[in-house]
Amino acid sequence: MEYGIDYLRQKLSRKAERVDLRYRYYEMKNHMRKINALIPPEFLTLTYSLGWCAKAVDSVADRMVFDRFEKDDFLLNEIYAQNNADILFDSSILSALIASCSFLCIGRGADGYPTIECIDGGDATGVIDPVTHLLTEGYAVLERGESFQPALEAYFLPGQTLYYENGSKDPVEIMKHSAPSPLLVPLINRPDARRPFGHSRISRFSMDITQNALRTLLRTEVGAEFYSIPQKYVVGLSQKAKFDNHAATLSSFLKITKDEDGEKPVMGQFQQQSMAPHLDHMKMLASMFAGETGLTLDDLGFTTGNPQSFDAIRASHEALRLTARKAQRNMGVGFLNAGFLAACVRDGIAYERRAFARTKAAWQPIFEPDASAIGAIGDAVYKVNQAYPDFMGEKNIHRLTGLESDADDGR
Repeated sequence: MEYGIDYLRQKLSRKAERVDLRYRYYEMKNHMRKINALIPPEFLTLTYSLGWCAKAVDSVADRMVFDRFEKDDFLLNEIYAQNNADILFDSSILSALIASCSFLCIGRGADGYPTIECIDGGDATGVIDPVTHLLTEGYAVLERGESFQPALEAYFLPGQTLYYENGSKDPVEIMKHSAPSPLLVPLINRPDARRPFGHSRISRFSMDITQNALRTLLRTEVGAEFYSIPQKYVVGLSQKAKFDNHAATLSSFLKITKDEDGEKPVMGQFQQQSMAPHLDHMKMLASMFAGETGLTLDDLGFTTGNPQSFDAIRASHEALRLTARKAQRNMGVGFLNAGFLAACVRDGIAYERRAFARTKAAWQPIFEPDASAIGAIGDAVYKVNQAYPDFMGEKNIHRLTGLESDADDGR
């Protein structure tokens, strides 16, 4: 059953707003929902930015470094190498973490070799097969005009891709191919049965905490004015006396004489406002955000101790390591599916998906070990190989350390 391009256009329009919202939080362009009560009007025009949501995404994205495909019988590594793999992998992972999914669009270059580009989740959608996680049909906006309206669209079907310009009803170009599925592959972060297109790293709770933190910054700014210039008062000043508030604020010495009855005014100062409650509130919000995202207070700018070792950093980021490992498993399937379809386009053969069952996505270590950690790994490898000869070889050591062997330069 085909839903058609009109259905997919409507589906994308419903989802694009949520994607744009999360991108605004990532790019720190989100608007602060202000509370006008007790805030002087002069402060309501202030705007603040907070990079906690960006830190939550980058802390995972920067640790996910795709290495290669193992048991690469169909030369998928070569296809990705010809498509600027370093940038393609990083941009696809980053977009998927922000928007919950990104898409790899496969085309055919001028020389007939397959091309792969990343499309953001706000510009593409489709109908997913829950078994293979490939699409049964897909839709993407490839180019937008000056008014942000679609200028070039693509409708993906098994065996062909149809291109439309400026909302035309008839396709301006049809690309035939031999792939058994549409040439639009989703790269999904944390999918489940209810939400097959996954979940964003920027959760609703993360956005709410960010809003609370921004309002705390505004309250801190207001409090800082009263903290810098404590309020003073004068009691018993004659109504005939001339008193300049501005001069009294800036002057270091005041001359106040007695009135005709011989009475003198009493001067005093209100208790100076403390900034500690605002700082404590900000630290509490940072703790809540860190618990939600698997970060630590050090990651959010609150120094809690001395520089940590590799083992201490890894232990404190155990939740972050599990999140990154989960994302690697999910996105490795997407990269493999895209390579499978690109191999079909390259060879002109409709391969079966099960032919790629041996091929596995391999990643660099989530935490790069330091010199002491490498030494501990070396001792462990030596002891394991003593008990079980040749069990730990070059491949396993590379997975643990990320180091390349000089023994085989062609690896």
